[in-house]
Amino acid sequence: MNFSTRLADKLPGILPAPSSPLLRKGFPELRSFSIANHSRRLRWGLQKKMVWSLQRAELCVVSNSCIVHPANEAYAQEAIEAIKSEKVIAVPTDTLYGFACDACSLEAVNRIYEIKGRKLTSPLAICVGDVLDIKRVATTNHLPHGLLDSLLPGPVTLVLQRGESSILERSLNPGIDTIGVRVPDCEFIREVSRGSGSVLALTSANLSGDRSSVCVNDFENLWQHCAYVYDGGLLPSGRAGSTIVDLTKVGKYKIIRPGSAKQATVAILEKYLLEEEEEDC
Repeated sequence: MNFSTRLADKLPGILPAPSSPLLRKGFPELRSFSIANHSRRLRWGLQKKMVWSLQRAELCVVSNSCIVHPANEAYAQEAIEAIKSEKVIAVPTDTLYGFACDACSLEAVNRIYEIKGRKLTSPLAICVGDVLDIKRVATTNHLPHGLLDSLLPGPVTLVLQRGESSILERSLNPGIDTIGVRVPDCEFIREVSRGSGSVLALTSANLSGDRSSVCVNDFENLWQHCAYVYDGGLLPSGRAGSTIVDLTKVGKYKIIRPGSAKQATVAILEKYLLEEEEEDC
């Protein structure tokens, strides 16, 4: 039994048989199929297979060993199980598509570096599900009350000192005593982070040095390296990524990367009376 047949057994009533004139004409517009078609098996041996699930009415793509699913609640548990199994998945955020894995799994973290061709000296950011989770990984007691809730969730990466009781493995970004933390305004990745029981290592879904990805097709050449790819459609914020701000010093901030939300971020920081750190001469 081949992969297509096994998949068909799990997803009844997907597509017409390969002998159908619909498939002989190429790749047509998907149409409704009668109940009689529900018992037919998927035996379409193309490298990529478009699968229409009448049970969920959602479009999936099967490409070699990777499955592309919509980034919605129906597939959140699947993504959580992949993270717990030390797999790498691709997910949308509120800025760019990213590769994510369990930040406490050295094997999974190394896999992300391999996929991207990234230098091991380049640190990874992390993602948590909620603002309250930040204190599990970083020191926040020096920040004005309410600041974190004003900035997050949102398109901002906060650089903070690792806490003494941080749950992060020291093997993540070795030799660096700070950590970039995200709480994206994207419910799917936040739900996955919550459900994982850990925190996610997160980096842009592209080869190191290539342009960032705002749709899944931008990194199609890397799908095969992921357990799953979750499609959140075209992301509207452009390719600038999140605004990165260093908040390690009391009463100070430093913009490391302007990103997509610099103006709004600075306005919030100054509302809480933080001052921009002067550049070293």
